[in-house]
Amino acid sequence: MWGFVFAIVYALRSDLFGQRVRKLQPAATAGAEPRAATPPGGTAPVVPAASGYPSSPVDRSDAGNDNASKLVITSGPRAGAEFPLGRDEITIGRSGDSAIIIRDDYTSTHHARLMLWNGRWMIQDLDSTNGTFLDGSRVTVPVPVPLGATVKVGATTFELRR
Repeated sequence: MWGFVFAIVYALRSDLFGQRVRKLQPAATAGAEPRAATPPGGTAPVVPAASGYPSSPVDRSDAGNDNASKLVITSGPRAGAEFPLGRDEITIGRSGDSAIIIRDDYTSTHHARLMLWNGRWMIQDLDSTNGTFLDGSRVTVPVPVPLGATVKVGATTFELRR
């Protein structure tokens, strides 16, 4: 009986507050890979690559979005809102510390991140419950966002424009 009650409480907590967001490593150590010590025999052991997300975003297409200057919400609770794009990353979610706060039942606390990577805007899903979609395809790794492409976060859609 109590196990069932705790399972329900845990599920409700996850739905209301979302999953914890992992903090990124500082820039100085982000590119460093773990190194194993060389044994006395002189041959270095093989160190497997870190599993999970790739070390660099996956290039889905030639996005050519370096001229994007604003993010425009096209549908959802904040339809019509425009946000200027600077050089800083933009976090999207229900949390008060998100750059773009979207309050709907389908958006996670920390849902997605829009970041500038080598002159291209990339969208990354932050392990959200309902996923992030770029032109109808679920985002599993950071991908470039072309100008005018529809990005869906919860019940909200937006696009990048000049």
